[in-house]
Amino acid sequence: MLEFHNICENTDILKTRRTKTIDILSTGELLVDFISTDFVDSMDEASNFKRIAGGSPANLCMNMARLGNKTALVARVGKDDIGQFLTRKVRSLGVDTTYLQAVDMPTTLILVTRSKTVSNFEAYRGADKEILATQFPDEVLKNSRIFHTTCFGLSLEPAQSTILAAAKKAVDFGTQLSIDANYAQKIWRNRAKAQAIVADYCSHGALVKISEVDWERLYESPFSSREQVGEYFLNLGAKEVCLTLGSEGCFVMNADTQFFLESRPVEVRDTTGAGDAFWSGYLTAWLDGATPQNCAIRGRSMAEYKLGHFGELPDEIVL
Repeated sequence: MLEFHNICENTDILKTRRTKTIDILSTGELLVDFISTDFVDSMDEASNFKRIAGGSPANLCMNMARLGNKTALVARVGKDDIGQFLTRKVRSLGVDTTYLQAVDMPTTLILVTRSKTVSNFEAYRGADKEILATQFPDEVLKNSRIFHTTCFGLSLEPAQSTILAAAKKAVDFGTQLSIDANYAQKIWRNRAKAQAIVADYCSHGALVKISEVDWERLYESPFSSREQVGEYFLNLGAKEVCLTLGSEGCFVMNADTQFFLESRPVEVRDTTGAGDAFWSGYLTAWLDGATPQNCAIRGRSMAEYKLGHFGELPDEIVL
């Protein structure tokens, strides 16, 4: 059962929610996922694929729109049929596409294996990396409560420099930063630079989501304890850290508290997008002024909902 409750615990956050018009401005990749229709261990075994609108920032934006938030997406797609499909899809969910633009290159696509654990993927990059500063007018940065991006979105120029500059300007306007540190070396070859850019972004008081797998990919070794991960990002300057641990649960840490929330049994139909679903529930609760514990509970409910679905979620979700 989905567990969303209107628990308003932080009046400062709620005041900001009333005075700004966009709940989340998400930027980075909007792309098409072709996900294998069968559970497979490798791409060699996949023969049939289902087309789904994807990209982590776009997924987050669409999920938060499904939950009733006011969302805007900054991204680029190609001037092709896939780009038109993606634009129609995000717009149909009520996402503001004013800052979504089409360019003369192919829309980015990813082949993904359907999995009950961690999916394999192959990315074919195109328009997603072409984000420019003109897509971030001051007015939208001023009026956004959360500015969110991902390692994928930060991995290539010119999007990398554009997003970093916009994020820093957003902070000056009082906007809360958020990042999914979803690092993969096949996307971002220069690991040292990825570490430096993630550190820079987090230093501005970001809310950080990172999975156990992404930590090992980004820092080249398992963590010795959950607290190690939390302390690492808090020492960089992050405001709050959420470490997702797959079927085990999640660990949350900030300057005042730390706790572990266990997962619950769920029939897994596909893991693709479960992390984005989790963070959409978490951030929606954060916008409602919920405690970190309640943010994690709401995130877990959304992740469970996505794990039970293969493909897109319903257009509206009542939690």
